[in-house]
Amino acid sequence: MTVNKLPALLDKMWADYIVINPLAKKIHDLLVSEGETIQNDHIALRTFRHPRVGVDVLAKPFLKAGYVYKSDYHFPEKKLYAKHYEHSDRALPKIFISELKLEELSSTLRATVSSLIDQMPAELEQRFDFSSIGRPWNLTTSTYQELHEESDYAAWVAAFGYQPNHFTVFINRLKKYSDILVLNEFLKARGVKLNSSGGEVKGSRDVYLEQSSTLANNFEVSLVDGRLTIPACYYEFAKRYPLPSGELYHGFVAASADKIFESTSRGQ
Repeated sequence: MTVNKLPALLDKMWADYIVINPLAKKIHDLLVSEGETIQNDHIALRTFRHPRVGVDVLAKPFLKAGYVYKSDYHFPEKKLYAKHYEHSDRALPKIFISELKLEELSSTLRATVSSLIDQMPAELEQRFDFSSIGRPWNLTTSTYQELHEESDYAAWVAAFGYQPNHFTVFINRLKKYSDILVLNEFLKARGVKLNSSGGEVKGSRDVYLEQSSTLANNFEVSLVDGRLTIPACYYEFAKRYPLPSGELYHGFVAASADKIFESTSRGQ
């Protein structure tokens, strides 16, 4: 029964995502109009390291639906930790879940985040669709700004809650644009701005993965005391290469992901 819920959840996550990031839908449709087949390589979720909402909590519904844990990743400078999960059905996207290590941030930020999580109804996090419920707490403009001063990531999760941070085009399935440089030029020629932190292409054939991404679009969120326009979501593109064994690499490269995270930074 749980497995049967998965397609509906993934569909809802995409539908919610393109409301917040309409550029992703435009790019998706543009590639389809070029005769391309779009397969989603992975979906990324963000959260806080906290007993109620940590990585392992968000992963539970996916594990019940047949996903398995594959690897974890550390981002010391950004104070993040992440895990990724895969399904035996390769047509299904990988799930990449990161969490902000609250214990490494200020006591003020920890208290603020705890106060947000305390607003969640009991056992809300046990819902199968928890990864698509949106923001489960009230948030003021001043609280958002206070969080943002210390952590872009914390402010993002506070503002958007539980919904995808990004979806990812699996470049290997493309025909005309199966080279990441060709794809990037195609997008830029149509006015799409790419994340240039660390270069437009993160990674290389040598690490079996190349990635690029759009910059996060701005989106107006409704807060308790008004509306605020902030960086929202981005669209990613991933090209995977075979390992020496001949099997395609399905993991992630921490050094590349570290720069991809900056797609939502106001400094970009």
